[in-house]
Amino acid sequence: MHWYFDVLRNYVGFGGRATRTEFWMFTLFNAIVSVIANLIDYLLLNNQPIVNSIYSLAVLLPSLAVAVRRLHDTGRTGWWVLIGLIPVVGWIVLLIFYCTDSQENQNAYGPNPKETTEAK
Repeated sequence: MHWYFDVLRNYVGFGGRATRTEFWMFTLFNAIVSVIANLIDYLLLNNQPIVNSIYSLAVLLPSLAVAVRRLHDTGRTGWWVLIGLIPVVGWIVLLIFYCTDSQENQNAYGPNPKETTEAK
């Protein structure tokens, strides 16, 4: 759960790197909260997407920031996130990038976050 709140606290932090665990745990908790927001919309608000829309807007910047940091961790520029605008092929490319392991040692975007968390 702390991964989710760490990403929310660093909501405009587009610099640095994010591990796969941080990215995927944020994505998992984001999906769970989104499902709950959809259920609230469906059950209490007669299927009008008010709660889910507010939640989606609230996590837009943190989601983009953690995606860019995840791309930085693989040694790619954050602009690669725009390939997701291409249907299907872009999504597959981004999924592969998000699943790729971190670059060893320090890269142009900072030190390896795996090494800094292991050192603590």
